[in-house]
Amino acid sequence: MSYSRSSNGIKTPETVSAFPEISIVVPIYNEVESLSHLIDAIATTLERDRLDYEIICVDDGSTDGSTEILRQLARNRSDLRAVLLRRNYGQTPAMAAGFQYARGQVIVTLDGDLQNDPTDIPKLIAKLDEGYDLVSGWRKQRQDDALTRLLPSKVANWLIGRVTGVKLHDYGCSLKAYRTELVADMNLYGELHRFLPALAYIEGARIAELPVSHHARRYGKSKYGLGRTFRVVMDLLTIYFIKKFLTKPMHGFGLLGLISIVLGTVLGGYLTFLKLGLGQSIGNRPLLILAVLLFLTGVQLFSFGLLAELVMRTYHESQKRPIYRVREVVE
Repeated sequence: MSYSRSSNGIKTPETVSAFPEISIVVPIYNEVESLSHLIDAIATTLERDRLDYEIICVDDGSTDGSTEILRQLARNRSDLRAVLLRRNYGQTPAMAAGFQYARGQVIVTLDGDLQNDPTDIPKLIAKLDEGYDLVSGWRKQRQDDALTRLLPSKVANWLIGRVTGVKLHDYGCSLKAYRTELVADMNLYGELHRFLPALAYIEGARIAELPVSHHARRYGKSKYGLGRTFRVVMDLLTIYFIKKFLTKPMHGFGLLGLISIVLGTVLGGYLTFLKLGLGQSIGNRPLLILAVLLFLTGVQLFSFGLLAELVMRTYHESQKRPIYRVREVVE
């Protein structure tokens, strides 16, 4: 693909493929100082490697002027598409919007704060070409505050790896490369962008991790803090349930319900023996309350399992979504 310079000095492709090889997805929220530098750095890197690309910047309701700059850049550059959201929804919805508008065979995501290095993009793509479906960046020399960012991140990475079974050094690194067909089946919500490798693993993806550069923040302030810890933990529990019981929720709810019913029945039988066999009073015994509670809880859990089973069947059948993924058909 050849390039020319417009009258204002900005590089623009003379022709842009309807379906480029690579889509670069960048969520933007209040990054007015770094926006132009980032787009230029991405374009310079991909032009140097002669890669057919498009850049999709998703403005997540910025209030610092990023929206106006992004709109102006998109009008002057034919390699840039600006997706402007109505308000601030969060990083996960912004990434989901970028995935929806991406047309490339490969999707690369990175942050808009210049901490991720665009020169690492070709390395991720080369690793992807080795037969992987997802390549995740690892900020091995991370340039962030040790107490508020590095320590919580290490704990989170260890916990996520233990729960999901996908052990990566750096789940929080936004610099990742995906095959488009992999993310096409993923519905993102909450804070699930952090768990994309785990979701991909559930879909049967082959995952690799690659050390990447990381720079100290040059402009503005970080949008992340310890306040999102609770949301991450809740989403982690969701991922665990999806991994274990997505197509068989009755195995989870039903087993717990059955155990609770059995325990309640055993305690009830014991109390019945005390009452009828030995003539003892059981009305003021806490054990009676526990037996009734266990039995009723077990019935409820069993019922939840049946309802969840029906919901899952409706979900898969209504969307014609198979419960398996085919990697390749050889004829």
